[in-house]
Amino acid sequence: MIRFLIPFVAVVLFLLEPVFALFSPITFGDQTVFLVPRFVILYLIFISIYYNRGRAILYGLFFGLLYDVFYIDIIGLYSFLYPLVCFVAGYAVKFIHQHLSVTTILSVLLVGLMEILLYYFFFFINLTSIPFTDFLSNRLLPTIIANLLFLIMLGWAFKYLINARVLQRADDIS
Repeated sequence: MIRFLIPFVAVVLFLLEPVFALFSPITFGDQTVFLVPRFVILYLIFISIYYNRGRAILYGLFFGLLYDVFYIDIIGLYSFLYPLVCFVAGYAVKFIHQHLSVTTILSVLLVGLMEILLYYFFFFINLTSIPFTDFLSNRLLPTIIANLLFLIMLGWAFKYLINARVLQRADDIS
C-alpha cells in the first residue's frame, strides 16, 4: 500500500500548488511580495535523497512535463529543471549527512537555485523585465521562506513516508 502512497502524495502536492499560489501576491504596506509554492520539487528532492535518485528523476520528468503543459507555455523548461534538481540532490547526498535539517537546507537552496535559473531564462527571452534586485527581494526571498516553512511543517512526514517505503521494499526483497 505504501508503494502507491509516494506517487499519490506527489500528485496531491502537484494539485495543491496552484491552490496555495492563490495566496500570492501579498502586500505589506507599499511592498508586494510573491510566494511561489514548490511543493512537488521539494518532495522529489526528499525522494532523491532518502529513497532512489533514479525514481526521483523519473518523477521529476513526469511532473515537470505536467507543469509545462498545465502552467506555462514553454514545453521542456520544467521537464529539464525538475530532473536536474533531483539529480543534483541525489549526487549531493554522497557528500552530506542525511539528517532532516541538512536535507531541508539543501532542498531550500536547490529551490532557490531553480528560481534563479528560471528568472534568468525568462529574463533572456524577455518574458520578464524586472531587475534582479527586485526579483531577489520581492519573489526569491519570500518564496524561499514560504517553502522553508512548508518543509519545517511537513519534512518529517516526507521522511517518515519514504523511510516506511524503504522498509517495505526491504521486506519484499527478503
